[in-house]
This record gives sequence, C-alpha cells and structure tokens, in this order.
Amino acid sequence: MPKTTKNLLEFWEYQMKLSHSSSNYFFRKSPSHYHMMLLVMNAFKYKENLTVEELKTKLFKTSRPKSALMIKEACDKKFFTLEKKGKDNRKKYVLPTSDFVNEFNDYLKVLNNLSF
Repeated sequence: MPKTTKNLLEFWEYQMKLSHSSSNYFFRKSPSHYHMMLLVMNAFKYKENLTVEELKTKLFKTSRPKSALMIKEACDKKFFTLEKKGKDNRKKYVLPTSDFVNEFNDYLKVLNNLSF
C-alpha cells in the first residue's frame, strides 16, 4: 500500500477511535450533518452572521424540523452555541465553540498534510 494511502487509512482509524469523545462521529452521521458543519465553519471563517433560520434553509434535502433537531444536538454536544446579537432578540446566530474550532483546525491540518 502506498505511504499516503496508509497514512490516510491510519488517520481515519484514529478519527474513528475518537468518535465518542469528539465531533467526528456526530458530523459524519449523514451528508446533512457534514454540510451543516461546513456551513457554520464557513460563516465563522468569513465573519458572516448565520442565523438558525438561515442555516435551516441552506441545509439541502433536510426538512426544517430535522434541521432544527440537528442544530439542537450540535449545541447540546457543545459543538455550536446560539447567540443573540444586536437589537433584534428574536434572531439567534449559530457559532462554533472554541473547542470545536480547535478540533476542526487540527482535522484540516492533518488532511492538508496527506496527499496522493
């Protein structure tokens, strides 16, 4: 097996060992979970305000009730937080927690170092 393939396999196996103590399992449950993670992290990176309602709308092929449940689960597991900003207290913004940002950055660093 080529070295890079072996490294990728070892990385995946390591990530799966962490599945119960990190975001790995949660955000890889379905394409919608992974999409939600990418939407939130993209908004965070570009300092865009992403409301709960906007996130529900952007999640393709996911019903609004299912989207709401996914967001609630991510908040319960402390991957995301909901924050009220500005004058309109009805809007809640979805933000990643600092722990999740660190975990996500570590994940990206490893992926960037793997190549074929």
